Amino acid sequence: MTLLSHWLARHVGDEELRRDLAAADTSGLKGGARQAVEELRAELDDSKSKGDLERVVRETLEALALGT
Repeated sequence: MTLLSHWLARHVGDEELRRDLAAADTSGLKGGARQAVEELRAELDDSKSKGDLERVVRETLEALALGT
Protein backbone atom coordinates (compact mmCIF):
# COMPACT_ATOMS: atom_id res chain seq x y z
CA MET A 1 0.00 0.00 0.00
CA THR A 2 2.88 2.34 0.72
CA LEU A 3 4.23 1.90 -2.79
CA LEU A 4 0.86 2.78 -4.31
CA SER A 5 0.56 5.86 -2.11
CA HIS A 6 4.07 6.94 -3.09
CA TRP A 7 3.22 6.48 -6.77
CA LEU A 8 0.07 8.59 -6.41
CA ALA A 9 2.18 11.34 -4.79
CA ARG A 10 4.70 11.00 -7.66
CA HIS A 11 7.51 9.90 -5.33
CA VAL A 12 8.09 6.79 -7.45
CA GLY A 13 7.66 6.27 -11.18
CA ASP A 14 5.83 3.76 -13.31
CA GLU A 15 8.88 1.53 -13.76
CA GLU A 16 9.49 1.20 -10.02
CA LEU A 17 5.80 0.47 -9.48
CA ARG A 18 5.84 -2.14 -12.26
CA ARG A 19 9.01 -3.79 -10.92
CA ASP A 20 7.83 -3.96 -7.32
CA LEU A 21 4.37 -5.23 -8.27
CA ALA A 22 5.93 -7.94 -10.43
CA ALA A 23 7.96 -9.10 -7.43
CA ALA A 24 5.07 -8.87 -4.93
CA ASP A 25 3.71 -12.10 -3.46
CA THR A 26 -0.08 -11.92 -3.63
CA SER A 27 -0.75 -15.41 -2.29
CA GLY A 28 -1.78 -14.05 1.12
CA LEU A 29 -4.35 -11.65 -0.31
CA LYS A 30 -8.07 -12.36 -0.41
CA GLY A 31 -9.67 -12.82 -3.82
CA GLY A 32 -10.79 -9.23 -4.46
CA ALA A 33 -7.49 -7.72 -3.34
CA ARG A 34 -5.50 -10.26 -5.35
CA GLN A 35 -7.65 -9.56 -8.41
CA ALA A 36 -7.15 -5.80 -7.97
CA VAL A 37 -3.36 -6.23 -7.91
CA GLU A 38 -3.51 -8.41 -11.04
CA GLU A 39 -5.65 -5.81 -12.80
CA LEU A 40 -3.17 -3.11 -11.81
CA ARG A 41 -0.29 -5.17 -13.19
CA ALA A 42 -2.15 -5.52 -16.49
CA GLU A 43 -3.06 -1.83 -16.57
CA LEU A 44 0.58 -0.86 -16.08
CA ASP A 45 1.45 -2.83 -19.19
CA ASP A 46 -1.48 -1.58 -21.29
CA SER A 47 -2.27 1.90 -20.02
CA LYS A 48 -2.09 4.73 -22.47
CA SER A 49 -3.56 7.26 -20.04
CA LYS A 50 -2.13 8.32 -16.70
CA GLY A 51 -5.70 9.04 -15.58
CA ASP A 52 -6.80 5.46 -16.23
CA LEU A 53 -3.78 4.13 -14.38
CA GLU A 54 -4.40 6.46 -11.45
CA ARG A 55 -7.99 5.23 -11.21
CA VAL A 56 -6.84 1.60 -11.09
CA VAL A 57 -4.18 2.41 -8.46
CA ARG A 58 -6.84 4.06 -6.29
CA GLU A 59 -9.19 1.08 -6.72
CA THR A 60 -6.36 -1.28 -5.79
CA LEU A 61 -5.56 0.76 -2.67
CA GLU A 62 -9.21 0.60 -1.66
CA ALA A 63 -9.38 -3.18 -2.17
CA LEU A 64 -6.20 -3.68 -0.14
CA ALA A 65 -7.35 -1.36 2.65
CA LEU A 66 -10.72 -3.06 2.91
CA GLY A 67 -9.17 -6.51 2.63
CA THR A 68 -11.78 -7.57 0.14
